Amino acid sequence: MGVLLLATSTFLVSAADGGASTPAVPKLSLGQTSVFSVKGITVAGTPSKYDKVMVRRFGSPSAANVLVLVPGTSGGGGDFDIVGPYLASHVPNLQVWAENRREGALEDNAELLKALHGKVTLQQAFDYYLGWIANPKITTHYQPLKASQYSFVDQWGLATAMGDLHNVIDLARHGGKRTVILGGHSLGGSEASIYAAWDFNGRPGYKDIAGIIGIDGDAGGSGFGGTTAITTASQANAALSSLSTKGPWLDLLGTGLPWSTGAFAELGALSALKSPNAASTEQTFPLLPKELKPPVPSTNLAQLGYAFDASTSPAALALVHVHSGHLAASGKPVGWVNDGPTPAQDIAFAFAQEPVGAVDWYYPERLSIDTEAASSLQQTPAATALGLKLTEESGVDVPMFVIQTSLGGANNAVEDAALNYQAHSKIPSVTVVNKAATYGHLDPLLAAPSDNAFVQNVIPWIKQLPGYKS
Repeated sequence: MGVLLLATSTFLVSAADGGASTPAVPKLSLGQTSVFSVKGITVAGTPSKYDKVMVRRFGSPSAANVLVLVPGTSGGGGDFDIVGPYLASHVPNLQVWAENRREGALEDNAELLKALHGKVTLQQAFDYYLGWIANPKITTHYQPLKASQYSFVDQWGLATAMGDLHNVIDLARHGGKRTVILGGHSLGGSEASIYAAWDFNGRPGYKDIAGIIGIDGDAGGSGFGGTTAITTASQANAALSSLSTKGPWLDLLGTGLPWSTGAFAELGALSALKSPNAASTEQTFPLLPKELKPPVPSTNLAQLGYAFDASTSPAALALVHVHSGHLAASGKPVGWVNDGPTPAQDIAFAFAQEPVGAVDWYYPERLSIDTEAASSLQQTPAATALGLKLTEESGVDVPMFVIQTSLGGANNAVEDAALNYQAHSKIPSVTVVNKAATYGHLDPLLAAPSDNAFVQNVIPWIKQLPGYKS
């Protein structure tokens, strides 16, 4: 197991006030944190430099319990930059590891890091990543990856993700000296469920962990978010064939530039963090979809809140929805008023952090295909065709905690999947928190921690886990 420690620090960032109309919100901090790489599995055709994942650790490295958290579709380890440090500081003897899957290494975050630390201006960072598209005079700029040169990403499916995650958990276990709890958000919650039922060369995944946490995502059902589960070999092969025409990466915004989803979100968050009351640069940029633009000239913070809030963000972007607030009634430019569980400043804080970002710029479509095939936790013909190893569900014997929101809770999907998982295994207990009526998909990660239904309910659950070292 190769591990490279990159940085250790106590990193403090204040969530700036968004204007007179916005009430003050508590300052956020990453607390005691370090970022390191973990050697991944060897994947045929993949350059060895990409056979690794990044981890941001919160809390003391000497803590005897480790909560490993996995991000969801198009998500990065930065998604846990609020709940991670809070849990590490409020649960005795716990450290939290936020995994950033291997595709994070495809991102060029150098200018974002410079802007975060004040070494380049916000405008310079914007021009580097996005401004050049509309302004040919900008000649030094980001070089998007060419899909034709990265066909090996088609192999970065669930078998690769499970192998990499297994290496992370093996390191976290420290030869069995530490207790590991595995959780994840959205698709990452499915990965946590799947890991327990996976066969790692004769060793069931559940033997590595003391509990499973699904944050608006898990496995055990027949599909998630309205998707149809892939069960036959022909369905699996058809899904794989589609990658050759549409490319290996998810284009969440539909701009034809898959990486732009990450650029818009992280640059917008950085501007909202550093200069919340200034007029939004992104609002006037032609490439940003009009559905994400406020109807009146707005501040950086208001632009960010408008794009993420469930009341204004397009339904197609439910993966990033929160309940935050609304545009102010007046102002030049108009600011943002927080009136929901997630202050817009929390979005800015989490999505502005680097080098482990909150958005997966080059999320591999193969991972979603495989996860749909694995949703039933059964070794179906599709699972076999895709190289999945789902043979251990019946033996899973660790407690499970899930929270569902308006996305994962549609048709009670997250709870039903967890209970179905329990019915086909030896899971002793399932704890369900239902916030489908009041939480968006990202609220459990970004809501103010003191009132966050996820963290406030999962803390006592973690403390009472069998094997937890207090």
